[in-house]
Amino acid sequence: MAEMTTCLWFDGTAREAAEFYCSVFPRSRVTFVDTSAVDTPVQKAGEVALVEFELDGRPFIGLDGGPGVEYTNAMSLEIRCTDQAEIDHYWNGLLAGGGRALQCGWLIDRYGVRWQVVPVFLYDVWRSGDDEAARRAFATMMDMVKLDLEPLEAAARAG
Repeated sequence: MAEMTTCLWFDGTAREAAEFYCSVFPRSRVTFVDTSAVDTPVQKAGEVALVEFELDGRPFIGLDGGPGVEYTNAMSLEIRCTDQAEIDHYWNGLLAGGGRALQCGWLIDRYGVRWQVVPVFLYDVWRSGDDEAARRAFATMMDMVKLDLEPLEAAARAG
């Protein structure tokens, strides 16, 4: 089977972004840095063109593709967290240095990449077959910026 890798587009910050993400995610590392051998419209010879890195063992590529490409909410990276400590870790880590919090566990990091920091609990309750518990948890989530597991669990149990 073919291997899938997420490629993230940057404008001169691919290596910096890869190192930042590796500082947030455990078991992460930069695995390869490719520099441009010749001057291109985007890089001068010797500048970073591509960075391969792993976040918790998952492969990513950072491409220094130049200006003019922005991320949208149409694509995000989701982190499913087991507890509040994990939610807090990823939320605070990805917001560091200029990120922006959105609603319902979504944020934009300082490079413009969209992330969802979500407790596994929400998926468990949505799959549970208890439509009322799922509705209550969803309604509670809609009023949050960073997700707080305790009120979500309480809402699901409230019936």
